[in-house]
Amino acid sequence: MSTAPSTGDYIGLPSALPSAITETKHFFQALDNFTRTFAFRPGDRVLMLADPLLDPRVMDAVQGHARARGATVRVYMEPNSRVTEVPQECKAMVEAATFVVSTWFCSIIDPYFIAMRKRGQRWVKITYFRNLDLLHTEQARFPIELIGEITRATARRYPQGVPFDLRFTDQRGSDFKISFTPTMRDNMLATNRWRGKTTADEDGCYVHYLASHGPNLWDHNAVKNDLTQTTQMSGVLYPQWAVGFRAPFAERIGVHFDGEYVSRVEGESSDAALLREMLVGGRMIEGGGCGFNPKAPRHTIYPAGSNSPGALHFGIDLVKPADYIRRTMPDWEEPPVHVDLVTLDATVTAGDNMLVESGFLCALRDPEVVRLAQRYGDPLDLLEAQVL
Repeated sequence: MSTAPSTGDYIGLPSALPSAITETKHFFQALDNFTRTFAFRPGDRVLMLADPLLDPRVMDAVQGHARARGATVRVYMEPNSRVTEVPQECKAMVEAATFVVSTWFCSIIDPYFIAMRKRGQRWVKITYFRNLDLLHTEQARFPIELIGEITRATARRYPQGVPFDLRFTDQRGSDFKISFTPTMRDNMLATNRWRGKTTADEDGCYVHYLASHGPNLWDHNAVKNDLTQTTQMSGVLYPQWAVGFRAPFAERIGVHFDGEYVSRVEGESSDAALLREMLVGGRMIEGGGCGFNPKAPRHTIYPAGSNSPGALHFGIDLVKPADYIRRTMPDWEEPPVHVDLVTLDATVTAGDNMLVESGFLCALRDPEVVRLAQRYGDPLDLLEAQVL
């Protein structure tokens, strides 16, 4: 009488190669992305805006690379990364810098920092590079040129020269629209991240490292960061999850909007009650923050939403600090006045053009993206083999 083998006896897939065979070549792939992203020039005056929880090896890596390029580095540290505006005593150091590396929350939105970039200051935001060990991940070694091409292929799907609606739907009943004018479209897509720039070699640039986070399918770059301008939007989102919640929601929770502001939250669960307390009156500032790195983990949404292609986060600025966030994430990289709602299966259209279909970023199959991917390996493996 024969007995079936146990599950552990079945071998139908190859075993992972020993790290001794792969780790060196993988590390040098990631290191090449690192050195080209931090595109220091001889004579650059680099300022790191840091916080005490940043891995000191990250600071050492930046300083060592800068020294190799003939640049100098100074470090200014705040008690945490939740800085909401530039401290007055720091401004002289910012003024003197030609290149800024920052962990601070206000990096993208502070008017002073925006003005410095308009004067040519180059920036790298390192929300996703707080630990040097991240250099040993798949997302760190994914070709940054390919991320740029995926981003540009998505931008090409925005209608040009005509008004259109950016529409978000999903199987839970989400139906949310943001109205674009041709000027809004041109303003937003002119930013360096939408042009697929992943290295900080262009005067006035702002890039993320690790290269994965954003750009947003809509944000206030569409109105040149003039927060007094109102963007027409409305509808309901049924997010699957939110940053700060241990697991996806068991209940179908509806977040309703009246223009840019949350008008009500429907649902009976404790999660719905928490969201209702936090969100009502809050303002949408990121409409569909999208991931563009196919090797970013799909189901890791901390600290600011999954960066896997087609996964979306919707950033809401709150009316007041949320006690729930202060209790559950006291060391979060963002202040407790912000909530990121997450969907992993949305469909997004820009006019008649499909950007995302059921959580799949359509640009991954764009002919120019596939053609470029062939330079680095098997396009299916690079573009569609997700890291869960």
